[in-house]
Amino acid sequence: MTDQFKSGFAALVGRPNVGKSTLMNEILGYKLAIMSDKAQTTRNKVQGVYTSEDAQIVFIDTPGMHKPKHKLGDFMVNSAINAFREVDVILFLADAEERFGPGEEYILSLLQETKTPVFLVINKIDLVHPDELLKKIETYRHKYDFSEVIPVSAEKGNNIETLKEQLLNYMDEGPQYYPDDHVTDHPEQFIVSEFIREKVLHHTRDEIPHSVAVRIDELTKREDGAVYISATITVERSSQKGIIIGKQGSMLKKIGQEAREDIEAMFGSNVFLDLFVNVEKDWRNRPRWLQEYGYNESDY
Repeated sequence: MTDQFKSGFAALVGRPNVGKSTLMNEILGYKLAIMSDKAQTTRNKVQGVYTSEDAQIVFIDTPGMHKPKHKLGDFMVNSAINAFREVDVILFLADAEERFGPGEEYILSLLQETKTPVFLVINKIDLVHPDELLKKIETYRHKYDFSEVIPVSAEKGNNIETLKEQLLNYMDEGPQYYPDDHVTDHPEQFIVSEFIREKVLHHTRDEIPHSVAVRIDELTKREDGAVYISATITVERSSQKGIIIGKQGSMLKKIGQEAREDIEAMFGSNVFLDLFVNVEKDWRNRPRWLQEYGYNESDY
């Protein structure tokens, strides 16, 4: 460690599906936030820790900003707004392929009220022509006075080092909040449940994603080093339960196998995973179930 150690917090905000989770995972070099091509994948604020020899940045990946349609949606949007007040830098992510629209206008209107430095991070630059990228940057510059503008490709890793360097320019000398090998402050149960939910999102139809939640009922580390996990996947309708289970249990088996691979990589040991599927009608609008799955109104 050098004499001057810098540290601070950065929030990732933006519309659903602009690549916030992919960017944080790329920066960390570790799969922490789940990724999906379906909108609103991230529901909680996922905290990831990047540590180098002379700095530590704690990243908060917030839920995608959108117009809420139920109590779960209210939780997600308020969770993102609250993150604005907790950090040293806000990274506003925009998709290089998407036009500036009402969603971006809404988020920038919220950012107008903060004094926190805001970076414009235009993601997926590998998918557009440089001329189009320059036009997009100019459009955004006319909408908001950004502290920095950094085009990146989270998927390809382009310009990620530049982004980290610029972030540190906005952070003061400070303590190392977490040990060198610490990548998140979330409990293991949370990360395991997210890995399982990711596989459900990946394999099921459009009607499933927003109505699925995962609860870890048991996580036990055995004497031989293996990990036993029992988890319940909750949906809102019996028809959705049938989709997740699949013909002769084929879909549930596929979800379990792929989730187990990610979980084994995290623990570095064998994992035994039992999955069950439960139906709770309209759980996204019921405070008891929102709290059961970790979406608490006290977090607004």
